[in-house]
Amino acid sequence: MLPGVNKKKREIYRETLRGLGLGLEDKLDDKVGLLSGGQRQALALIMATLVPIDFLILDEHTAALDPKTADTVMDITNKIVREKNLTALMVTHNLNYSLDYGDRLIMMHQGRKDYGLCLEKKEKS
Repeated sequence: MLPGVNKKKREIYRETLRGLGLGLEDKLDDKVGLLSGGQRQALALIMATLVPIDFLILDEHTAALDPKTADTVMDITNKIVREKNLTALMVTHNLNYSLDYGDRLIMMHQGRKDYGLCLEKKEKS
């Protein structure tokens, strides 16, 4: 058992991790260094949202992942953001993720805002 974590909290963590569908609930005693990149990113998302927050900053959190794992992490991210009603600022070079998951998009070019798009305009285009 994790030091300082009682059985009740451990079960809460186990159930939260089970909901991700990555098998992390069975790895509570494993070292983080033994997890895959996608498992680490999903775990980081859970850890960042265990306490109540309003705002989540994601800085290219899928950049080092293979496409399938990146899609899974984006689905998990979307689920967490929607379920917890969070405002998320996501930095990404993946335009598809921006269009698929973003409600408001701001594109940057050479450090300056190049283009902005709100959900209403996105749905019309």
